[in-house]
Amino acid sequence: MPLDFPSYSLKNVALRQNLLAAMDHRGVTISLGDGFLVLPGADMGTFAADLDALAELGVPWINAVSLDPDLDRTFDQFAALAELAAQRHIRTAVEPVPGLTVGDLPTALAALEHVGRPDFRLLIDTMHLVRSGAGPADLAAIDPDLIGYAQLNDTTLAPRLDNYMEEAMFERMVPGEGELPLREILPLLPADVVLEIEVPRRSLALEGVSPIDRVRPCVDAARRLLSEVA
Repeated sequence: MPLDFPSYSLKNVALRQNLLAAMDHRGVTISLGDGFLVLPGADMGTFAADLDALAELGVPWINAVSLDPDLDRTFDQFAALAELAAQRHIRTAVEPVPGLTVGDLPTALAALEHVGRPDFRLLIDTMHLVRSGAGPADLAAIDPDLIGYAQLNDTTLAPRLDNYMEEAMFERMVPGEGELPLREILPLLPADVVLEIEVPRRSLALEGVSPIDRVRPCVDAARRLLSEVA
């Protein structure tokens, strides 16, 4: 069964208005706008319309990663993006992802120092943090005020797939069912940080498992973990 989702764009005014109405009806908000990529030679100004749409939706954070191998240029582009976002009262987080230009915690911290803005902070993804070679001790060594957002998920310590990004994008594990030191990591996050559950499980979707049945075990597991470390 292919996952044949229809294409859409939140720059579509009617779709955005429908989404706003649905959010208001359900009493929910969007915590993060994802997918802001720094590419070689790209102009961050091209994200203006995307940021306008997210601002209308009340999104407080965006997430940035880089595919530009030039680290200095990447840092400058992060600064330009953070300024554009700030003009719309949106904060920016940088997510260290193994294999990308900002692939680990030290490089992400260097990005924060270069940009030098209080509204430009770290996004801690538990899988990426541990697979990049860091752990609870490394997280404890940094100022928690530098952490603006967090993504909770689990996996094994050794790769489960040959392609890291394939695993990260499509096949993560329910929190507590893998080998990540989540009980040690969670208490190190700021008490007021938004903790997003990011557990894509494409194999289950292809088997016909509904979105709610894929999400419910993750939410239940996250609540158990949080109650254990509270």
